[in-house]
Amino acid sequence: MRGAERRRRPRGAVRDGLVAAGLELARTGGPEAVVLREATRMVGVVPNAAYRHFADRDELLAAVSAAAMQELASRMAAGVARVPGKHGDPAAARQRLGAIGAAYLEFAHEEPGLFATAFALPQRHAYGAPDDGTGRDRMPLGQLRTVLDELVDAGLLDRRRRDGIEYPIWSTVHGLAMLTGQGPLRDIPGATRHHLEELTFSFIEESLA
Repeated sequence: MRGAERRRRPRGAVRDGLVAAGLELARTGGPEAVVLREATRMVGVVPNAAYRHFADRDELLAAVSAAAMQELASRMAAGVARVPGKHGDPAAARQRLGAIGAAYLEFAHEEPGLFATAFALPQRHAYGAPDDGTGRDRMPLGQLRTVLDELVDAGLLDRRRRDGIEYPIWSTVHGLAMLTGQGPLRDIPGATRHHLEELTFSFIEESLA
């Protein structure tokens, strides 16, 4: 029976299923809800099967955290892709910067569990590493860097100010996401939250001028 079950499951299917189950747990309960036993129950395998793929709960959480970060990155990339205009066009470059921030805040608001999980293990993400051909440039920080480089090409950002400026920008947007998502501003009306987002984007744009 066990041999037949293994034949029915493609290689890697159990691991992928456990990560997908972990994402659903994180979506509703954040990183604390990602538990190996519950994930195996959702996938329909015995608990010991999980240990063939993850040594412990921390390894599963790391994989789920990376998957949640990828969902955030995909949301940001989709927002940028919707902005028309060729590379280096000033209006388009400005709109792409806004799209990056808007997608980030939208994800934090709509998927608070996944957002918290994406940053649950920050040491597991190579935020500061340049693209080495593995796709890191598609992650949130890499996408922000790409947009800022375009602002330089468009003449909207002085090249001498470019180095490292992604960090204060990221800190500003992430700080607002935390304040309105899990912090003291989490209960403000939607209209007020949108107004704060607009003020934040204006602040960032003016600081780059």
